[in-house]
Amino acid sequence: MRRHGWLSANRPEPAPPKSAIRKGDTVVVIAGKNRGKSGKVLRVVLQDCRVTVEKVNIIKRHTKPNQQNRQGGILEREASIHLSNVMVYCPSCQKGRRVGSKTLADGSRTRVCRKCDQPIETPVTK
Repeated sequence: MRRHGWLSANRPEPAPPKSAIRKGDTVVVIAGKNRGKSGKVLRVVLQDCRVTVEKVNIIKRHTKPNQQNRQGGILEREASIHLSNVMVYCPSCQKGRRVGSKTLADGSRTRVCRKCDQPIETPVTK
């Protein structure tokens, strides 16, 4: 997303923002029309600060029949929501909480809940 012209002549691209939310996390929506819903993160787009959550922010897409979708019609799917509108779900607190990082005795790092200091397990997805 590079601008043309003299303003961006010798400027490097800005780095994408960091996020505590990863694919596979369980998150709780804290703002917007889907407030209170929770689900698993399907996709994270850090460049746009957006996240797609399973069964949250369902939209209807009107599609014509094509090679992939012979039927056509109205399809329901998840749309992305802003990263600031979700929090990682802590299983021990049973609420959406902020996430910190902690270095363990063996040198590995793990994510922890800021309130109860319990580790937040995330399934490994590739």
